[in-house]
Amino acid sequence: MAQRVHRPREDAEFNFILGMSKVPVLAYFTGTWPKAIEPCRVMDLVVGGIADDYTGRLTAVRTDITRCPAATERYGITGAPSCVLLKEGEAVAHATGPMTIAEVRKFLDNHL
Repeated sequence: MAQRVHRPREDAEFNFILGMSKVPVLAYFTGTWPKAIEPCRVMDLVVGGIADDYTGRLTAVRTDITRCPAATERYGITGAPSCVLLKEGEAVAHATGPMTIAEVRKFLDNHL
């Protein structure tokens, strides 16, 4: 991975990252409304903290709900933060709400 966590600015960039990834993608969806800001910052730290451990096995993508509305709709995101593990563009696992490092590792390890 060139970056630890990709941050697409729009749906087209999200789709480009998804299409270029040769490994599963952890798309974690974030929001900027007041009740979502702090839990989403926590997820930034959690995912950023473990991204290096999954280099070569996973591409991490921080996806802003307002910047990537088509991706948000496609994967049925109804709250932030939410994580979706994608294999070849298809969702294989989904979790909503902030998670600890141990919870994210378990989420990933159960499906990678």
